[in-house]
Amino acid sequence: MIEWLNDVYRLDALAPAFDIFVRFMPLWMPILLFTLFLQVWFNYKRTQWIISEGNFLLEIKLPKSVRRSPMAMELVLHGLYEPVTGTVLDVFLRGQVRYWFSLEMVSIGGSVRFFIWGQRKWKNIAETRIYSQYPDAEVLEVEDYAIPFKFDPKSMKMFGAQMSLVKEDVYPIKTYIDYGLDKVGDEEEEKIDPLTPVMEFLGSLRPGENVWIQILIQSHRKMDWMSDAILLKRPNWEDQAKKVIEKIINEQGFIKRPEGDKKSPSLLDLTKIQQDTITAIQRSLDKLSYDTMIRVMYFAKNEDYDSIKGMGLIGSIRQFGSNNLNGIRPKWFSGFAYPWQDFRRKRRTFAEKEMVEAFKLRSFFQPPFKNFEQTPLILNTEELATIYHFPGSVAATPTFERIPSKRSEAPANLPI
Repeated sequence: MIEWLNDVYRLDALAPAFDIFVRFMPLWMPILLFTLFLQVWFNYKRTQWIISEGNFLLEIKLPKSVRRSPMAMELVLHGLYEPVTGTVLDVFLRGQVRYWFSLEMVSIGGSVRFFIWGQRKWKNIAETRIYSQYPDAEVLEVEDYAIPFKFDPKSMKMFGAQMSLVKEDVYPIKTYIDYGLDKVGDEEEEKIDPLTPVMEFLGSLRPGENVWIQILIQSHRKMDWMSDAILLKRPNWEDQAKKVIEKIINEQGFIKRPEGDKKSPSLLDLTKIQQDTITAIQRSLDKLSYDTMIRVMYFAKNEDYDSIKGMGLIGSIRQFGSNNLNGIRPKWFSGFAYPWQDFRRKRRTFAEKEMVEAFKLRSFFQPPFKNFEQTPLILNTEELATIYHFPGSVAATPTFERIPSKRSEAPANLPI
């Protein structure tokens, strides 16, 4: 028997490798154990620091008329941008991490609501930034709607997904500037707001149906071991964008010069689509960028659940994409495509519970759900303001609650 196994698996050929593995164990084992210790230590300290910071949840109630373009939300996001982590002592001993926020659009039985979540220290700054751009809005700190929710797979059904980009991060999505929202006047009927299909879908839900959309953002920066407690530097987004531009200029397909002209290709040789793509990437480079994660969930009790609503939710965000730029698509689903992948539905139930828990904790950039099922996207403030902003009356969703009266002015006593 031993001889047969030796012939099949050639165990004698593995003997030298196993001997080297055992012989050098005193060298690699301490390194492995130390690496594992650091990982556990950082996770513990970061979790401890996150809990100690506390958090807030602001609900924004809008007036009947919002005469601000998405540029106003872009300026709000500028005010929340903070790429600095802290001192080396803060990072390695106290577990401090970069602050992050959650931009949320929620429909509960068709009632559409906007929220912003973040660490407690940023509450006053977030309020001030919102009032500075939307002085007629009403900003209230509210109880977290997600915490009391208990997902029961026996009595409820869910569709959940995490979104990704169709192309590389350096290609921007179709933004409010591409839609001309930065140029239109005060006439609401002139506006074509890409957020309107999302609002209409959220407002179309029936009693008992719920949709939660969560956009987690954390300021993007060059990662290094001293500030972020990582061993290897990650690729720089700006450098990747420059390489993509260079690739577009040099790729086949540009307008050809006459025969005998040996000059290098330039912007003048590019097609209109290529020029527009490069212009969009260059405009993107001038903006502040965020590491981003987009989660969407649709759920209801068994008797209220409509399976087509999950696809309707995904379809409502297709207008943010274009063929020559970028688009948003699902990266990971809580369910499985084929029955034989999950006969007893245990894997799906586990994935749904994990997603609900990750949503409640607003966890993706840090433990316990760090890089949950994928790596972060990189979106700039212009792209984020396109996906998440406070729409004007062009979004005439009946169930979108607006405050009936106009505020005279923003509160003057907000601390900074």
